[in-house]
Amino acid sequence: MTAELVRGQNHPLSQARLEIRVSAGAPIVAGATLSDDNGKVHGTEWVAHPGTPVLPGLEVSRQAAADHRLAVDLDAVPEAVHRVSVLLALPTGVGGPVRFGAIAAPFIAVTGLDGTEVASYTITGLDAESAVVALELYRRQDAWKVRAIGQGYAGGLAELLADQNLPEAGTLANSINEAVAQGVARSVPAPPPRTADTDRHRPQTAPAVGPDQTGPTPTSPYGTQGASGAVPPSPATPPYGGQPPQNTPASGYPAAAGEPPATNGGVNYSHPRRQNTAPPPAPPAPPAQPGQPGQPVAGDATGWSMDERLYNQVWGMFEDLARTTAAYRSAVDFADSRMEKELDHVLSDPRSRIGGQGDAAREAAQAKHAQLVDQARATLDRDLAQLTAEADVVEPALPPPYARWDNPVWHAYRVPMETPMAVRLGDLHLPESDPLRIPMLVRLPLERGLWIDSGASGSLDGAFHDSHDLRRLALETAVAHAARLLAVYPAGDFTVHVIDPAGSGAQPLAPLVQTGVLAAPPAVGAAGVTELLGRLTQRVDLVQMAVRGGAPESLPQGFDTSEQLLIVNDFPHGFDDRAVNQLRYLADEGPSVGVHLMMVADREEASAYGPLLDPLWRSLLRLTPVPEDHLADPWVGHAWTYEPPLAPPGSQVLQQVLTQVAAARRSWNR
Repeated sequence: MTAELVRGQNHPLSQARLEIRVSAGAPIVAGATLSDDNGKVHGTEWVAHPGTPVLPGLEVSRQAAADHRLAVDLDAVPEAVHRVSVLLALPTGVGGPVRFGAIAAPFIAVTGLDGTEVASYTITGLDAESAVVALELYRRQDAWKVRAIGQGYAGGLAELLADQNLPEAGTLANSINEAVAQGVARSVPAPPPRTADTDRHRPQTAPAVGPDQTGPTPTSPYGTQGASGAVPPSPATPPYGGQPPQNTPASGYPAAAGEPPATNGGVNYSHPRRQNTAPPPAPPAPPAQPGQPGQPVAGDATGWSMDERLYNQVWGMFEDLARTTAAYRSAVDFADSRMEKELDHVLSDPRSRIGGQGDAAREAAQAKHAQLVDQARATLDRDLAQLTAEADVVEPALPPPYARWDNPVWHAYRVPMETPMAVRLGDLHLPESDPLRIPMLVRLPLERGLWIDSGASGSLDGAFHDSHDLRRLALETAVAHAARLLAVYPAGDFTVHVIDPAGSGAQPLAPLVQTGVLAAPPAVGAAGVTELLGRLTQRVDLVQMAVRGGAPESLPQGFDTSEQLLIVNDFPHGFDDRAVNQLRYLADEGPSVGVHLMMVADREEASAYGPLLDPLWRSLLRLTPVPEDHLADPWVGHAWTYEPPLAPPGSQVLQQVLTQVAAARRSWNR
């Protein structure tokens, strides 16, 4: 039975391996401190936080999220540690809430590895506080207990850590906030909220059973069937500190009357809710045969147009892959912890360490582990096969904004008459499903600028080490992004400017320059940089004043009302402090009035600007020109491998598309 604690109350802990689950109404930072019997934290190495997430017996989340899972192994905690304090804080500098009184009361639960709650605590009464010591696990006479604390601090992490007797509390708080900000700068956008009308069908979750209980095999709300005895986590408390999709009930998606049943707990492609009051959707998918999944159909999701249905379907594929992978990893983690527990039990008895009895117990534990892992992998492979079949159908049917450059749809390209709802910025995949690629779609107009990192490669194969090659590849990636944006907007609705202070990007920029799609030749030299930045900054000021004054018609005659994109190459070379402040202003204020920023820069070189550059870095989505680099996932916590959207080697598709765009622009300007 769960003990529902109030502030100051304690409860004994009978298990050594625990999870601490945190749920809040907004992304928060979770951490923990280790202290001795006098409550003293002996230094920063005794603090677990996103920058240093692992300590002996303790692991915390690596990013800010609305839901967290902290892993604790009390047997592995050093003997000198007598207290583990769990800390929660609101991240600073990322545009979120600044006090706990503005969000739902955080809920924290201590559970066993099978999800059984031991104790829970809702932290009420918080208002101006931005950091709080939620609870503590403490040792008394070789036994561990949990106590509800709920001590808040209006001064944030710095004040909280100072109260933990850390002399370098301010420095540590700043490093934690910086680690969180970098995680935000490298995060994949979370899936869009799903209403009951647009949810992909999910089977109901079967009653959970413990690892040593009998009963039906549990069906995961992630769309997969869990391994025997392994109960994957619900979307309400996703693993690895991820944030669940909004409007997702913890019990899964119940089937409405008249809907086809789920297919063996796997991914279901029938999309029964596509029949609604919207315009007539695509023909329904053929009915599934008994025991077989429905056949995937491109555009077989809800939406007012085929583009919207395909967009929703792609996001559904992203969610399905995230869910089934999370369920697989959870099952493997459970199998590992179960085998460790059984082996520890064997080794704890000196009589069974040697001889046939010990060997038999070890073999039995390893066999059970292999069985659980194999069963989880079989379930994952089944779901991956279904998702791969769907990708094989969906990919060829994607329109130009969503399609790869090698898709034949570009051969029939025509400049569109209206702006699409999204654009493809690359592909995402996970190591467990390497051949399967999910398009990374971002809504238009862009709400966030881009930072194309030309620094040290994150490639696993080490293919790019030469800095010159990396800079060239980064600018080619920026050109591919710009070409796609130009291609998906109607003629005259999107304008591109380029800053190339030293003229070093002439070759990669050739497709934009030679086809004539740029508003003007790339700005070079200090004078060119100053003139272009001043002009765009003035544009942002004019539009903001007109909008705030409710008089958009007061803009100067002939004012270009199209969306604007500024590509900045080779930053920070050739930029002074004034130029950096103007870039920061464009990154912060520009998107709301149609001015967007795309930086091509080395983060390490740009760090010379120190705090002056930090807001710019945090406000942009950081991408890489090299496949195999990773993007954080704020939803489930996976590290997705990102692949940039480059045209095939030797292909002339960019030049052909840009030539049509330039011709349409000339006709439009007549």
